[in-house]
Amino acid sequence: QVQLVESGGGLVQAGGSLRLSCAASGRTFRQYSMGWFRHSPGKDREFVAAISCLGGRTNYSDSVKGRFTISRDNAKSVVYLQMNSLKPEDTAVYYCAARRVPTITAVLVTGTSDYHYWGQGTQVTVSS
Repeated sequence: QVQLVESGGGLVQAGGSLRLSCAASGRTFRQYSMGWFRHSPGKDREFVAAISCLGGRTNYSDSVKGRFTISRDNAKSVVYLQMNSLKPEDTAVYYCAARRVPTITAVLVTGTSDYHYWGQGTQVTVSS
């Protein structure tokens, strides 16, 4: 089992940037693909980005593609979400998630039910 703790959320103006961090328990971090999801009032939790176990592959939702970058540092057991050109519609609670994969080459899935472990979230608010 892996424990996840998000940080880095806050209030920014539209067009600004934030970098979210997700610290994992560490021992088996490389055995998990990692994802970021977000949830805002009135909407379902939605996929944002995912990264493979070794960081070689990434996947993004269309709404954030070109603006957000997911990365990971396996030596530090941390996954990041760099968010640039933020928009008010990006306002949400952002969650880090981990998925146990059958192989390190597993497909980067986008469904919430496909991820096994979750952090408690960090609030991102983008003002207009």
